[in-house]
Amino acid sequence: MANFTFLTIEKEGLSDYRDRGSKFFGYAYPVLSSEDARHKLRQLKKLHPKASHFCFAWRFGAGGETVRVSDDGEPSGSAGKPIEGQIQSRNLTNVLVVVVRYFGGSLLGVPGLIQAYRTAASEALQQSGIVEKKVEYELSIEFDYTKMNDVMILVRQVDGSIGSQEMGLFCRYRLLIPLEHKERAIKLLADLHGVTIL
Repeated sequence: MANFTFLTIEKEGLSDYRDRGSKFFGYAYPVLSSEDARHKLRQLKKLHPKASHFCFAWRFGAGGETVRVSDDGEPSGSAGKPIEGQIQSRNLTNVLVVVVRYFGGSLLGVPGLIQAYRTAASEALQQSGIVEKKVEYELSIEFDYTKMNDVMILVRQVDGSIGSQEMGLFCRYRLLIPLEHKERAIKLLADLHGVTIL
């Protein structure tokens, strides 16, 4: 059975956790791709040039099938996994959580690090708000300008939206269709004379 919806975060979330002089700043971001996530990481590194660690976890895909974690020099399993655990426990996807650490001089030990990274990640996610979104299927079509009205009516019928459009000799649209309406949308488009599914 296909999943027609998924949970993600609504907006960016921030947290500030401190332990024995070390500061842990948590950042939660809604993201759509690893490129998007890497861009956010680069921005954080510019924002915190003196930080000692940028530990993170990200999860993508409707079923959360793409996961990456990084301890960024902290002891193995003490940072990235606890961060990812907070994303996983809320069943979220399309999310990046980064915890930026400023070392305060005292060693926290692995249990202390796990606690700090887990808490900073959890608090950042709590600030983000959870939303349920529909899984969308991408469909590219090409059609003559005279068919634009018919296409727009059809897109509304299947609760879809237009991801991008190119206007040239013909109109070329990238449609975003809720997965639950995919078969119906393909059939309606195939029946529409003058519209080509690419």
